[in-house]
Amino acid sequence: MIQPIANGLRTDHPVPGLPFINDERLLLDNPDAIERTGRNQGEGLWGRTDPLRGGGWVAFTTETKNREYAWAVHQHPEHGRTVLLIRDRDMSSLHHDWMYGRNGFLYRHGGYWWDGACWYRPQQIVDRAYEGYEARAVEDAVTVTAVDVLARPATSHTARIAKIADFAAPEGPLPHWREHLALWASHRRPGSRPLDQCIIDLRAPELDPVCFVDRAGLAQIAELELEDLPHPKYGRRDLPPPQIETAEGPRWSRPVARDWAEQYHRTHGPEKLLSARTTFGTDQPRGLVDDHNRLTEIIAESLQDADPKKNRLFTRGSSTNHAEVAADLAWWPAVAINDGTDGFIPLTSVRTTIIEAVLGGLARDAEDAGAPKDASLGDILRDVVHLIDWYILRAPRLAPALFGEICLDARTRFGFDPQDIGDLLRRSLNLDSTLDRTTLNTLLDLALPPSAQSPERR
Repeated sequence: MIQPIANGLRTDHPVPGLPFINDERLLLDNPDAIERTGRNQGEGLWGRTDPLRGGGWVAFTTETKNREYAWAVHQHPEHGRTVLLIRDRDMSSLHHDWMYGRNGFLYRHGGYWWDGACWYRPQQIVDRAYEGYEARAVEDAVTVTAVDVLARPATSHTARIAKIADFAAPEGPLPHWREHLALWASHRRPGSRPLDQCIIDLRAPELDPVCFVDRAGLAQIAELELEDLPHPKYGRRDLPPPQIETAEGPRWSRPVARDWAEQYHRTHGPEKLLSARTTFGTDQPRGLVDDHNRLTEIIAESLQDADPKKNRLFTRGSSTNHAEVAADLAWWPAVAINDGTDGFIPLTSVRTTIIEAVLGGLARDAEDAGAPKDASLGDILRDVVHLIDWYILRAPRLAPALFGEICLDARTRFGFDPQDIGDLLRRSLNLDSTLDRTTLNTLLDLALPPSAQSPERR
C-alpha cells in the first residue's frame, strides 16, 4: 500500500496522524501548472495531470525543493480536493489507483476506501469478468468528519505547519493530532469546503484493534500452517494490507483476513483440488499423472513382449522390473505432453480454442434473441466440455483465468451477465464433464469469478 507522508495545508480531507505541509506554491486550481512544476524541469523531476472520467482531475509533481517527495492532488467534482505529499517513487502507483483502480480516492486503515458514498474493504477478491476486484462494503461504517474530531477535548500541545524544504517524514503518527487538525481548520479560507463535509476517517466494529489478528490468526482463518504463510519480512506483497503495524508485526481486521484467505484458496485451490500422487510419490496435476500412468502401461506391455537378452534396458543380474522401467521411460514424454511452453500440445492455443468455441455458441444465442436478457443459453457442446476437462486437469492453476476470460468476453462482446455465464458453465460441465460432481462444484466455487456465482455461493 502507498503510504502518504503528509497532508497539504489546503486539502479538504486530511489523513489522521500526518503532519500538515505548507502547499502555497501549488496552483491548486490549475492542474497544468502543477504538472509543469516538475515535468521536464531537470533530471529526476516529473509531473503529470489527467482528467477523470466522471469529472475532476488528478495532478502530480516532484517537489523541486525536496526531491524525495512528490505532491499528489485529486480534485473531485462533488467532494472537493485531496492534497497529499507522497514519496516520489510512489507517484505512478497512486496515479494508477486514482485513474484506473476503481477504488475511490480516499484510503484509510491499510486500503479501506471511500468512493464518496460508501466505505469498502481493501480490494483483494479478483473478478476476472470485470478485469478488477470485487467491492465489499464495510458493515456499520460511520464516516468521521473534521467536526467530529474537533469536538473532542483539546490539549496543551502546540501544533505547527511544516515547510517542505527541510521536511523529513516522521517515523510514526503525530501525537496530539487533534491540535494539528485545529490549526489546519484555522487556515481554512472563505468558500472552503464546510468542516462537516471534510472526511477524516471511518469507524466500524471490524476496525476495533482489540479484534485484529496477527500472523497466527491469519493462518488460522486461512486454514494454513503458520510456516506456509508468507513472512512479513520477505513476502509482504503476498500478505493482505495491514490495518496497523505493531512492534510484534502487522495486524489485520478479521474481514480483511477472511477476504485474503478466500482469494488465496481461489488462487491455489484448483491446483490442490485437481492433483494426484505419481508413482514416484510426488503430487502433480491429475492430467499429467493420468498421461504418465497410461504411457507406463503402454511401455510396460511392450517390454513384456520384448526379449530381455536383446533389450539393453536390462543387464545381467538386474532386479529392475518392467513396471519400474516403464514408469521411468514414460515420465518425460508425459511431461512433454503437458508442458505448455514448448511441449507437443500448445496449452495456450487449446485455451484460445476453448474460449472461441464457447463464445461461438453464445454468438448464436445472442443472434436469436433481441436482447441479452431475453437470450436462452444453450448447453456448451459435449466435445468442448471434454476439451475443458482436458485443459483444467493439466493446468488446474489456470482454471480461474479460463473461466474468467469466458465471462469477460461474453459480457463485453454480447452483453451477457457473468452470473448467467456462470450458470451455463455449471450446467454444461455437470452434464458432460468426466469429473465427479463434488470435485466439479468445488472447482467452480473456486475458479468462477465472484460476479459469475449465484448469491448463495458468494
